[in-house]
Amino acid sequence: MKRILITGGAGFIGSHLSEKLLEQGNEVICLDNFFTGRKANIRHLLSNPEFEFIRHDITEPIFLEVDQIYNLACPASPIHYQYNPVKTVKTSVMGAINMLGLAKRIRVPILQASTSEIYGDPLVHPQTESYWGNVNCLGPRSCYDEGKRVAETLFYNYHQQNKVDIKIVRIFNTYGPRMLENDGRVVSNFIVQALRNENITVYGQGSQTRSFCFITDLLDALIKMMNSGDFHGPVNLGNPGEFTILELAEKVLKLTGSSSKIIFKPLPKDDPTQRQPDISLAKEKLGWKPVISLEEGLQYTIEYFRKTIKK
Repeated sequence: MKRILITGGAGFIGSHLSEKLLEQGNEVICLDNFFTGRKANIRHLLSNPEFEFIRHDITEPIFLEVDQIYNLACPASPIHYQYNPVKTVKTSVMGAINMLGLAKRIRVPILQASTSEIYGDPLVHPQTESYWGNVNCLGPRSCYDEGKRVAETLFYNYHQQNKVDIKIVRIFNTYGPRMLENDGRVVSNFIVQALRNENITVYGQGSQTRSFCFITDLLDALIKMMNSGDFHGPVNLGNPGEFTILELAEKVLKLTGSSSKIIFKPLPKDDPTQRQPDISLAKEKLGWKPVISLEEGLQYTIEYFRKTIKK
């Protein structure tokens, strides 16, 4: 049994990771300030004697004794991270400093949930870890993009200077049950709109591409990375299957049987035109590749939203 700290542990990914690590026989400490995380995501875990919840904002230091740290805390959807951009930067940067300080002090490995957004609107396709990115440092997405880029720098510096055992993962679009229905992400947007028989909103012509990874595949990769020995990353984690946004909308319409119509709106500023991970490194170093197809994952996610959304 390990004692594992998960920041952002009541969020979409964090709550699933908490559940998975408990199932594997570990003790989990979940930290969250409920900015985008929800108590409903972890309510079923509160009665587990091996699960502990602490309401805390990682921009403030905290002192704990644990064996591993997963640093997932940060709003990850454009609507939420643009709501308070200064706070988003603080969470990424000050939060990383505080968690790295903790890992340094107690000498434990720490995993940073970075993002495909560090590649910006990429000029290289698919994206490999060696690509430096094409990011607008003054754009509406920069609070998140640059915050995560600085966090990666801090992790590397703490490893180089203080020998902290770091793990950096760059997460590509992940979806599944417990996504927020109002988070502005394309999968949840389309499913909720379809189930309510509202117009499905596609930005631009829908020709921009994304690669969608189901939550269970990502969890396997995160745990493999944490336990990967001397491999520190960064490593891309995502499903390399590439789909246009219009293709996604059409799949959701088909799977929900919705009467919704697809409508088109102007493309938001700095919205990436292509996004696809090269996961060669993950295959080589972690022995990992995703196994859930987009159609299968969408069916699970649609079933979740059928039970939870208010029509």
